[in-house]
Amino acid sequence: MGALNFGVLDALDIIIAAFLLYQIYRLLKGTAAIRILLGMVAIYLLYRLVQLLEMRLLSEFLGSFMGAGLIILIIVFQQEIRKFLLVVGSATFTRRQGLRNLLKLSTEDEGAKADVDAMVSAMVELAATKTGALLVIKRTDPLGSFAYSGSPMNADLSKILLESIFFKNAPLHDGATIVEGGTIIAAGTVLPLSERSELPARFGLRHRAAAGISERTDALAVTVSEETGNIHIFYDGDFEKVQAEDLTVRLAKLLQNK
Repeated sequence: MGALNFGVLDALDIIIAAFLLYQIYRLLKGTAAIRILLGMVAIYLLYRLVQLLEMRLLSEFLGSFMGAGLIILIIVFQQEIRKFLLVVGSATFTRRQGLRNLLKLSTEDEGAKADVDAMVSAMVELAATKTGALLVIKRTDPLGSFAYSGSPMNADLSKILLESIFFKNAPLHDGATIVEGGTIIAAGTVLPLSERSELPARFGLRHRAAAGISERTDALAVTVSEETGNIHIFYDGDFEKVQAEDLTVRLAKLLQNK
């Protein structure tokens, strides 16, 4: 029995393949796309079976379908492919930015802290009065295409302005407000809704919109429920409930990509 020819490159090949499969699973978990993928796998296995049994008519029919398989996959999984590329691109960009982040001036750090404090103060106040809100905070991925769906603001970020935007009778109350750095870019924006089946049934359109933007970009989305006053943070397709007293620390940590 010959010795196994297994080297470093073979191990690296397995690790990379496992990583890619895990990332694909994360992207498809809890969505309708996972059922579509299983259906396509079943069709492929059927195609191999009819080939083995030499069933010519079915083999030719399924062969034509499989021939267009790549195009079908791109069309069906367009959003998932886009998100996967965003994840890879964001990770690369973050590594490149690592040295720059270490060289930030103290004044920039103080400005970022003031921005977080303004957002947290506003969201905590809105939660106390059970005023619904959806705040989207840009990290790396551009959000311009979503900002265009609302009213441009380009105003300095402040607690008072955020509370005014989300005031119950305000015209921009129901949409999302997008923040970039210390600037409110737009308000009343329309975001894509998440189709994940694992989201709690109690989540309404505001929470599903927050989940949707976190699935398509690396942005953070903070919601306040107008029914319960609960605060949730959505990021990387995931979400968590946050207590008011913990919001500052949690938000600052996520914005620093730690």
